[in-house]
Amino acid sequence: MSLPVRVRFAPSPTGYLHIGGARTALFNWLFARHHGGTFVLRIEDTDTARNSQAAIDVILQGMRWLGLDWDEGPATPDPDGPSRGDRGPYFQSRRGEWYRRRIAELRDRGLAYDRDGAVYFRMTREAVTIPDMIVGDVRRELTDREQADPDWVLVRSDGQPVFHLVNVVDDLEMGITHVIRGEDHLSNTAKHIALFRAFGVEPPRYAHIPLILNPDGSKMSKRDKGAVVTNYIEDGYAPEAVVNYLSLLGWSPADGKELLSVAELVGRFDLDRVNRSPARFDEKKLAALHFEHARAMEPGRFVEVGREYLARAGVLTGGHDPAYGAAALMTAREKGLLFRELAAFVGFYFKADEEMEVPAEVQAKALGALQRQHLGVLRSAYERLDASGFTAAALEAELKRVAGELGVKAGALTQPARAACTGSLVGPSLYHLMEVLGPGRVRSRMGRWAAGDGVDGGKPT
Repeated sequence: MSLPVRVRFAPSPTGYLHIGGARTALFNWLFARHHGGTFVLRIEDTDTARNSQAAIDVILQGMRWLGLDWDEGPATPDPDGPSRGDRGPYFQSRRGEWYRRRIAELRDRGLAYDRDGAVYFRMTREAVTIPDMIVGDVRRELTDREQADPDWVLVRSDGQPVFHLVNVVDDLEMGITHVIRGEDHLSNTAKHIALFRAFGVEPPRYAHIPLILNPDGSKMSKRDKGAVVTNYIEDGYAPEAVVNYLSLLGWSPADGKELLSVAELVGRFDLDRVNRSPARFDEKKLAALHFEHARAMEPGRFVEVGREYLARAGVLTGGHDPAYGAAALMTAREKGLLFRELAAFVGFYFKADEEMEVPAEVQAKALGALQRQHLGVLRSAYERLDASGFTAAALEAELKRVAGELGVKAGALTQPARAACTGSLVGPSLYHLMEVLGPGRVRSRMGRWAAGDGVDGGKPT
């Protein structure tokens, strides 16, 4: 490519970051990183009726969470500011002088004029061909109405510049070389090309990427499942899984590989592999990618993120030894759960023994009178294991030995043991979770259930 690549993501602060917008940001970011170029974030906030700091914060939160760092912007006084610590995004609302200067230029050349209090652009009277890197050449003919009057508004009667003007002026002033955006913007592009040429410059290269549809083929709105990036954060998806999934919505590598790290995406991504057909949202594929990425997370990061989501759910880990908390969370790492699901899966580690409750339906299945008797025998056997010998392998061997002595299958002991220790019949590997709980907690929890026949509110009496 002759010029250094400069691309941008230019969202409007509408109160949420749509998955389609996030995919557009990702494609721009990957293209810039692949070609060693520059990725610019600019907020198109000239619509003052919808503009708010809260809406802007939602966009920045989503960008940071996805890891889509931008390369330049005005300095921010906050040392912990957006993305790079000292750079914020560009804001259209702060560049009014750019737009006024460009309007004056068009007026001086007879390419803009006033009508009904607004400023109009004198549009070309000829068809415009849009050379697109994905769609191919698109010829935009004038409609019957436009043949009579093709001119359009640059500045409204209230003095506000329209999207077409500010979008083009920003791209021109920022030296944007490629405009990668959703296919729904293709209808605007003839106006943008005409405006670039009115300023005496060739437009950037355009690449309109396919839309994202619901599984049934309908257009995705913000009310549809999976449409808003904030929901992925709240549900606890691994951000690299969401990045991986978004990359596959309209793009595919030559070898067909789907499980890709961010580094692999940067190395493989280019526009020649972007499809023309709309992409359909597939929640099952996203879940499968999360499963793989969560399992592959570096242990320290998995624990850090896990603690954050436990705290969100009200499960406090601060009163426990950090090594204990880390070991507890690591018993869930291979399960590929959403981080939001961790509280239900590992919350039992962080409860006091006397606060452990077992739902009635679990008691009915696993803590009947005979099962509690067996649990008492197992607890006594575990009394013989000292702390250094309280390992998953030793615990498994001892349980199987006890089952043999009692003349029952191992499952007759594993279910009561799990129920007493965790309050559930599902969860981490039984022997590993008991190793993490340690001899004191295991014996205490088993002993409370082995001691009596009655129950009260999920606790043994």
